[in-house]
This record gives sequence, C-alpha cells and structure tokens, in this order.
Amino acid sequence: MNNFDQVVRDELGADLESAAVQTIQVNLGLLCNLSCRHCHVEASPQRTENMTWETMQSVLRLAKALPGARVDLTGGAPELNPNFRALVDALLGQGHQVQVRTNLTVFFEAGQGDTPEFLADRGVHLVASLPCYLDDNVDKQRGSGVYKRSVAALRRLNTLGYGRQKTLPLNLVYNPGGAFLPPDQSTLEDAYRRELKERFDVEFSRLLTITNMPMGRFLNDLKRDGQAEVYKHLLADSFNQSTIDGLMCRHQICIAWDGTLADCDFNSVLGLTLADGLPRHIDELDPSALEGRVIVTGEHCFGCTAGCGSSCGGALVA
Repeated sequence: MNNFDQVVRDELGADLESAAVQTIQVNLGLLCNLSCRHCHVEASPQRTENMTWETMQSVLRLAKALPGARVDLTGGAPELNPNFRALVDALLGQGHQVQVRTNLTVFFEAGQGDTPEFLADRGVHLVASLPCYLDDNVDKQRGSGVYKRSVAALRRLNTLGYGRQKTLPLNLVYNPGGAFLPPDQSTLEDAYRRELKERFDVEFSRLLTITNMPMGRFLNDLKRDGQAEVYKHLLADSFNQSTIDGLMCRHQICIAWDGTLADCDFNSVLGLTLADGLPRHIDELDPSALEGRVIVTGEHCFGCTAGCGSSCGGALVA
C-alpha cells in the first residue's frame, strides 16, 4: 500500500473504485511535432511509436460495447497518426462523441493543411494546449514560435465556428510553468478570455487547468532545479478529499498506443496496468469488468487531488 492508498482508505473506508466508463481515452502515439518541457509522455518528432490500424479496430470493438462513452484521442500529436482520420470517421459512424487533444501547431505541418476543416465538418470537439496567454511563457515551455502559431491556429478555428458555436466546443488547457499548483480556474479563465479577445479577437469555450505531474520531462526539470521532493510534498500536503468523487480514473479507461490498458494516462506512462486479475491488453478485455474495478494508484495520484483537483477535464472542485 502506498501513501495515497492509505489516505483514500482513511477517507472512504475502502479502496478507490471505478464507476461506469464515461470516457475511453486513446493515445494514438508518441510522435509529435513539439518537444514540450512539461510533457509527461516525452513525445517528440523523434518518437516512432504509433497505434496500428489493427489496434484501432480493437478500440472500435471496445467503444461499441460502451455506446454511451465519449472517445478522447490524445498523443503525442494524435493527428500525425496515419490512420487518425479513418479512426475518427469510424468512431463517429458508431455514434460516439469524439474529442481530440491538439497542440494547435500541428495544423502547420505537412499534410495537415485541411485538418481543421476535417474536424469542424464532423463536429469533433477540441481540447487545445495553451499553457499561458502570454507569448514568453508559452514559448519557454513549448518552443520558440509556438505561441504565434497557436494563436494563428485558434483564429482559424474561430472562423470555422470553434469556440463560437455550441456544437463546436474549443477548450483551452493551462498548466503551470513551474513547481506550483494552478490558480483558480474560473478567475484564470476570465483573464484568458479578456487577453485573447482584446489582443487577437480569439474566442474559446472553457479553460481547463491541469496540474503538472512529477514525471517525464517535468520531473527532469524538477530534479535539475532541486525541487522534485519539494513539489511532491506540496501535492501531498494539498490533498483535498472533495476531489475524490470526480477523479478521472474512476470514470474512464485509458488505452496506450500499443493497446496496453491503464486507469489513466499517467499510470500508463509509469507502466501501471489495471489491477491484478484484469488483463493488460485491450484484446483480452471483457468490457463488463471495467465498472467497479479497484483503481491502481501511486504517489503521483496526489497531483489529481491537490488543491482544486486536476483531470483531463480541468479542475474537479470550485
């Protein structure tokens, strides 16, 4: 038993268990056109891992067995998977809501020129990374020129209706630039909305604040600066029991690019598969076993319960 398990048992009197699956999160690969400093999966242009069409067919079978679930496509840059569009169309054909996590700059890569139109025509929901509304902070985290290209992509998405029509939601993601927790999501959203509208006439649907996990490149930066243990203590000391009900691991299943199963993307990175007795790979999964399963946890889970909480959908409590 780890410290997080003990804290949860003290609060609940039981292990952390899953509810019904609301989201199937699928990592299409670690290939990305960026090498962001906070990236927990350490994606980059040098990575070659990509989900195959064969594994995607297994994803489609699982999704068909969970007809009410939203499918959340992530990466890397999911758009760079050669079968990305075929998978989106197949999921939509099965009646699923599809959400794509985009870094925005991928739209300027070769072969991606019409990707915004492809997504808009199909009503795909977008979650876009923009870790700050100021250019220096974004470029420091994500690379020189990323802010300028991101703003250009947002303006283009706006012209297609994203962020302006309810049927085309465009949510932005903020993550801290250092060893601290995100500020209040609502207050920060107001600042984002004001700054982006006044400076660029950019509009969006919601802002999602996400806590950086002590893993991947962010952990490497923490270790270099001598802040790794300080940050881990900050997360543990900021535990908020009100976040437990909304933890994303309780409402989703995560599928890695190779078909490996995990309770969340962070567990997947750490090689933490589903609890004992459950399969490691999607091809061996009985979907009926997902609800009520015991969630596998670790010390990193304090990142999701710190302060207002954190998830792929932003803060968990006000």
